[in-house]
Order: sequence, then structure tokens, then C-alpha cells
Amino acid sequence: MAKTLNVPLVAMDYRGPTRAVRTPRRIGGHGWTAAVAVAFTLAQLVLVRPGMGLGWDEAVYVSQVSGHAPAAFFSAPRSRGISLLAAPIASWSSSTSLLRIYLALLSGLGLFLALRVWRGLFPVRVVALAGALFATLWVTVFYGPEVMPNYWVAIGALAGVGCFLRAQVDRRDRAALWGVGASAALMAWMRPTDAVWVILPLLVLVVCARRWRRPRLLAALVVGLGTGAVAWVVEAYANFGGPGARLADASRIQGGLGWNIAVLDQLRSLRGQTLCRPCTGSVPAPELIAWWFALPLLAALALVVAVRARRTASTLLPLVCAATASAPYLFMIGYAAPRFLLPFYALLAIPVADALVHLVTAPRPSWRPVALTLVALGLAGHVAVQYAVLEDAVGRSTGARQDWARTAAELHRLGVRPPCVVTGQEALPIAFYAGCSSAQTQGHNASTTTADLLRTAGRTPTAALATAKDGPPGYARDWPSHRFGDLRIHVGPATGAAGSQG
Repeated sequence: MAKTLNVPLVAMDYRGPTRAVRTPRRIGGHGWTAAVAVAFTLAQLVLVRPGMGLGWDEAVYVSQVSGHAPAAFFSAPRSRGISLLAAPIASWSSSTSLLRIYLALLSGLGLFLALRVWRGLFPVRVVALAGALFATLWVTVFYGPEVMPNYWVAIGALAGVGCFLRAQVDRRDRAALWGVGASAALMAWMRPTDAVWVILPLLVLVVCARRWRRPRLLAALVVGLGTGAVAWVVEAYANFGGPGARLADASRIQGGLGWNIAVLDQLRSLRGQTLCRPCTGSVPAPELIAWWFALPLLAALALVVAVRARRTASTLLPLVCAATASAPYLFMIGYAAPRFLLPFYALLAIPVADALVHLVTAPRPSWRPVALTLVALGLAGHVAVQYAVLEDAVGRSTGARQDWARTAAELHRLGVRPPCVVTGQEALPIAFYAGCSSAQTQGHNASTTTADLLRTAGRTPTAALATAKDGPPGYARDWPSHRFGDLRIHVGPATGAAGSQG
């Protein structure tokens, strides 16, 4: 059998760095991980459907680089990395389907490259199973083709920790060193604060643990983090009064970060809610959340197996980074969104897969068919549940986005056409669909004053949206009003003959 990096590394004690070992590498041999990545890409295209419109946050990110509508207000918690990732398509095409296909292909490639890093650190079957576990979560399939940063933080985390371990095993592995820097940059490019939480254990190791100290590795982490975050820092000084002020503003928008146990909120969101704020209601049915409780048990088993096999670090490090990545979203925030934990799931995938492989290979030969059957049935049920939740999430999201598109069409019918301004209830996504600017006089997305909005409404087609049961904003009481579904559309004076009172 051809030699691979797999053989010496799997048997190695990873409780500290080892002396450099050069082993032959086989070109190719990535068929299983490639198959997982291809299946993941196809699942996105078939189950999420490219025609699904853009969501609220997606409209913000895409508007920064799109010619379809003016750039929406960009609040403090956001970072521009995902906008730039979407720019090769969004900058010249308004086709959501084309954008989704592009991101599905890109996310499949990203998963393949991140998994490839772990070949040699774990057997191929473990790496492929880890990819399958991560790629079949409903939240992973849903957000792979979305213009959202969390999936890409997860890919950066998975690749970065793997490259870090490879760089420690072989100090002459320049590719691993570059991979550490590139992964840190990708995470910081997407969400700088998430990147810090992920790489915190790595920084502690290279600074405080004598056996792990490597100046080049520390430089790769710091330079990668700084390179990815430079745009965020520059924007912080330009628009928010500095990084400290931007972080404080982001904390305020997110309800005030601090000690706040959100574990139950995350549990409630597993029913398929893309945002759980406020997060109320009952805990989902046991079959929807059983996998969440299995994760810590399988992670503990993986650590026990790794300690006995004298390869502790290769399992312990992703577990620790997963814990730090999840900490702010489980214990420091007052609401939940399943996408927040994507880096956590990606980093847990390798140890959990190792534990599952151990369960089907460790028993005596006579018991292995039983163990294999039980694990296979458990995984089949898990995948079935994930795809049922995915179908529900896609259906609800598609319905909401179609409502925004219909409201945008109604705005056009009433004379609110580009260049135009939309304010009020759900103004931001509806404005994007209509090709208008969005403006708010209050709230997290406040970008103008009432006086400026009134001046704009006197010369630019403007609409103020409110729920049907609410009255219009004070400044729009004399504007013509039209009922459309659950909304009332109040049309500004510059729109012209907007029709009679609805």
C-alpha cells in the first residue's frame, strides 16, 4: 500500500510538538472528501433552491456591491468580507439564482479544502465522515449558498486548526504555515470578533506553552488576523469613532453583551428558526434536538480515545477552539440564531467522527455488525430530521421573501420607483427589492433624521411602511395611505398622484 502522511501521524503523541518528520505524500487520494463536497453542493442547489430571494441581512451585504439598489445602512456588528465574496457576481448581475449557484460551488470547494487539511492527522474515513456530519446539518446546507459570513468563519476555523496542528508536527511545512495565516485572515475578513474567539487557544499555546512556541506560527496568526481585520478597523475609525466605540455600538445593537445564558435559546432555534429574537416558546420535540445532546457525549468519548492512543492534541485542540468559538453565543448574548454556532459544529465534526468510527471498530468482531447497524440507523434518522427541518426553514424563508417582492411591486405600482426611499416596517429588504434606498429615523438602523426625511420626501418618491393595525409615523399622517396585505403604505408628496385614501 502506498505510504501517506496518515500512518505516522495517527499514531503520534500530540500532547506537544514533535520533531520534523518528512513522509512521502500521495497525489490524489481525496476521493471520499471530494464526494462529500460534491454531495454538499448538490444538496444546496436541490434543497435550498437557487431561486429563493435574498434575506434581510443578505440584502444589506449585497447592496454594498450591487448596482440593483443603493447601499443599505451598514451597522457596527457587520463586516464587509461576505459582500466582497459575493461581488464577482453581485457587482454585475441582479440574478439571485446565479449568486446562489456561485456560492454553492464556492462553499463546496471551501469544504473540500478545509477537510483536505486534516488528511494525515486522522484516517481518511474519519475526515470524510466529519465532512458528511457537518455538511448534512440543516443550518450548514441552508447557509452554504447564502450571502452570510458564518459558514465561512466555520471553514476558516476548520482549516486553521488543522493547519496549526500540521505546522507543529512538521516545522518545515510552509504550506501549513501559510494555511494558518490564510485561515485567520478569512475568519477576520468575515467576522473579526469570531476570529479572535476561535484562535484564542492557538495564541495561548504559542505564547505560553514552551513546547509549542514558534515565532513563525505566532506571526502567521497575528498577521493573518490583522490582515483580515484591517478593513473593519479602518471603517471603525472612519464611521464609528474607533474600534472600541464600534464594539460598544455592536454590543448595544445586540442587546448588550455580557453574562447571559442563551443555551435554551439556541435549543429553541433548532426547530428551523433562522433568527430567534425574542426567543420564546416551547423547546422543540426530542427528535429535533437529540443530536445536540449527543455532541458532548461523543466529544468526550473522542477525547478518551485520543488520550489512550497518545494523540491527545489532535482531538483536544479542535474541542477547545470549538468551546471558545461557541462561548459568546451560548453565554453572552440575549438571543439566538443557529448560524452563530456553525464554527462550533465544524470544529466538533472531526472529534465526533473519530468517536463514531471508534464505536463501530472497537468492539469484538462478533459485536461490530450490531454496533455498525445502530450507528447507521442513528445517523440515518439524524439526517432525515435535519432535512425535514431544512425543508420547513426554506419554505418559511421563501414565503417571507416573496412577500417582500410583492410589496416592492406594489410600491412600483403606486409610483415609488428608483430613485426612491422606503422607511418604516421591514423597509430595508423591501427597499432593496424595489431598487430604493432605505432610511430609518430610529432603531438600530437609524440613518437619517425626521427633518431630512421630510425634505427628501418633498423631491424624491418616498414610502413609509407600517403594519395595518398601527397608525402612520407622525410625519406621514397627511400622506396618502394604501392597504396592502398586513401593511399600510403611506406615500410621500413627491410621488405624485398616489391615489385616494385606502
